[in-house]
Amino acid sequence: MNQNSGNEAEIDAVLAELSAREPIFHRPEFGSTRADFERMTAKDFWETGASGAIYSRQFVLDELEERLSSPHRDVWETSGFQCRELSADTFLLTYTLLQNHTRLTRRATLWRKTEGGWHRNRTYYAS
Repeated sequence: MNQNSGNEAEIDAVLAELSAREPIFHRPEFGSTRADFERMTAKDFWETGASGAIYSRQFVLDELEERLSSPHRDVWETSGFQCRELSADTFLLTYTLLQNHTRLTRRATLWRKTEGGWHRNRTYYAS
């Protein structure tokens, strides 16, 4: 589903591309190393967690590197994707994530399309 009055087919294609990438750090087909995650996120990337805490790109990358050092199974179920074009190359993607069958959060992510591909700029969570 998208929320735009412009070219619906184009927005639907963006929705399909971006929803395939979420949750961003849990899609090994798009990368699973720190270098991959650096390429996927904007230099000024940051997250706002469900608690309201703000996490820098460096902190997020460090945490991911730590998690990946001891692989474990996570179950991630996404649903309810919506996409809104904010400018010619920037999109807001919202969705619901159920983590390990217990933690339900609503997520909003900002994505920018560049010559190098898609880059996530911001992430916001609400529980």
